Amino acid sequence: MDNKIRLNKFLAERLGVSRREADDLIASGQVSVNNHPAVLGARIDKNDKVCYNNSIVQFENDFLYLAMNKPKGYVCSRRAQGDAPTLYELLPEKYRKLKTVGRLDKDSSGLILLTNDGDFAFSMTHPKFHKEKTYKVELDRDLEPLHQQMISDFGIDLEDGKSKFAVIRDDRFDDRKHFTVILSEGRNRQIRRTFIAVGYRVVNLHRTKFGPFELDDLKSGTTTEIPSTTIQKLKR
Repeated sequence: MDNKIRLNKFLAERLGVSRREADDLIASGQVSVNNHPAVLGARIDKNDKVCYNNSIVQFENDFLYLAMNKPKGYVCSRRAQGDAPTLYELLPEKYRKLKTVGRLDKDSSGLILLTNDGDFAFSMTHPKFHKEKTYKVELDRDLEPLHQQMISDFGIDLEDGKSKFAVIRDDRFDDRKHFTVILSEGRNRQIRRTFIAVGYRVVNLHRTKFGPFELDDLKSGTTTEIPSTTIQKLKR
């Protein structure tokens, strides 16, 4: 059996980059295999010595996958922005080297994933994989049925293209301010900008689902590890 894997896949997983970025590292001469410059399309196994910028990249690696219920008011970067703290301040020390899988803006809350597995992060965020995200949305006033239909059925023209997603009334509330939004894109503040374009302001935006992962009863500001066996099943 051939146990070799593609070099760019190996680098993506170990360095936390996309496979395309791994190819760029190879093409730029920053990667060597067995003391020779690496070539695009190369395949390796555990007997090969892979170096990136003259540092050995270990073949074995322990990947971590984390789900967090991000509170409102925290940013998803490593550096605080103004008075806004970073979510990394809420993480135990052993998780602080993980990278977020996509982002939630400061004023949004809910499910955010973190990992050191670049290949997994790429598969969750690249548009070609169409990972659905589900949000609970509260507006500043009742949404007119016509505007709901415009967003769900036709889409709204924004400066970076048309924005279209499912807007479903939340029957838990006796008003037209609370909705469930389901979309597979991930443009910057897309939901907020879409509602602003038709005259509404999003008061609360809370993500409850990202692809196959759900927030469930995870408390605000806390985390839980996702078993690696769960991730491996998704990769098959």
